[in-house]
Amino acid sequence: MKKKIFCGMAAVILAFLIVIPLSYAAPKGFDDKEIRIGQWGPQTGPAAPWGSVARGSKLLFDIVNEEGGINGRQIKYFIRDDQYNPSQTKLAVKELVERKGVFAFVGGVGSSCGLAVKDYLSKNKVIWVGPCSGAEDFFEPVDPYVWVLWPPYEDDSSILTKYAVEKMNFKKIGFFYQNDSYGKDGLDAAKYRLETMGLKLVEEVPVEPTEKDLSSQMAKFQAAGAEAIIAFISPVQAAIALKTCITLGYHPQWLHSYNLSDYLLMNMITGGLWAKEGVITSGFTETPYSDSPLMVKYREAAKRLAPEERWAIFYMAGIVVGEPLVWAMKEVGQNLSTEAVKQKLDSISNFKGIGPPLNWTAENHRGPSAVVVWKCGPNAETILLQDWAVNEIPRYKK
Repeated sequence: MKKKIFCGMAAVILAFLIVIPLSYAAPKGFDDKEIRIGQWGPQTGPAAPWGSVARGSKLLFDIVNEEGGINGRQIKYFIRDDQYNPSQTKLAVKELVERKGVFAFVGGVGSSCGLAVKDYLSKNKVIWVGPCSGAEDFFEPVDPYVWVLWPPYEDDSSILTKYAVEKMNFKKIGFFYQNDSYGKDGLDAAKYRLETMGLKLVEEVPVEPTEKDLSSQMAKFQAAGAEAIIAFISPVQAAIALKTCITLGYHPQWLHSYNLSDYLLMNMITGGLWAKEGVITSGFTETPYSDSPLMVKYREAAKRLAPEERWAIFYMAGIVVGEPLVWAMKEVGQNLSTEAVKQKLDSISNFKGIGPPLNWTAENHRGPSAVVVWKCGPNAETILLQDWAVNEIPRYKK
């Protein structure tokens, strides 16, 4: 008798445990009042200057919430500091997906950090708009849950290399690269471009993200007689490299990826040397002080909602990665779902916020190919050297 009673109670308890999670489960990532969005970014560590990207997204979402939210739902936004460390990225993303139940991610700095979680997010069918990377691994082959805004690093590097040779007449070029997809994609493209011109790099030097003493690397470029150095590295290492060269009495022309196009910040962390040396970068957004109505709106909102933040490219980038997701969620209406937002993102045509024009289909989630070439002026202003150009010899699959 007791055994029967025990078995009966066990069956009831088991049924209760099964039913409770089902009956209390909220729709994934949202409810009637809120939509949960997440982002990781290096708020501390070797790439901390890029941390303002995640904070820029917060400004966009605060503006959206002020204006009534997404069809009546407020955005609840989570930022996690991964210190530019892929293992920390994994922990942060797992917590946000499995404990916070986020609907989508935006941004996310770093090729290695993003690749550490890309498959996990896709397996869990979590939307991810705007990885802060132009590495080919994010768009080839197409991932149905990842949409890329950053121009491919192959295009970026090829255009910079062509500019250095054809417009600046440099023949002795070195390449300084972060030892991951970010740096290696740029390196391969520069070598390929130079081959078409009958040239080769005089030196190519890798660097790990945590390295701080770069004297031996800069000495290699100096010994090789590099007149220009194209670099795909982090902000802190770019500052260290520049200062090290000046200590050595060596003044090559630096040309950096668009990831270092925040001239105000880079000039600040180099003590004015970024402007003094006339550093060149690519770019793919409007300039921070563009007079376009949307840019003016965001600048004015930043003064009011985030007066402690500095208005510049990295902070703006956080807005850029969030704009397409906000548009898609608004377009869906009240019947919000992952599939509905996915379909909207797959049908974006000539979308334009303060970033580049976007065109995505279900078969193509890559960012635009065109970049401009900028130079840092004497007051850290942006000087346009070359208007929008497209890499005419890409090697990635179409």
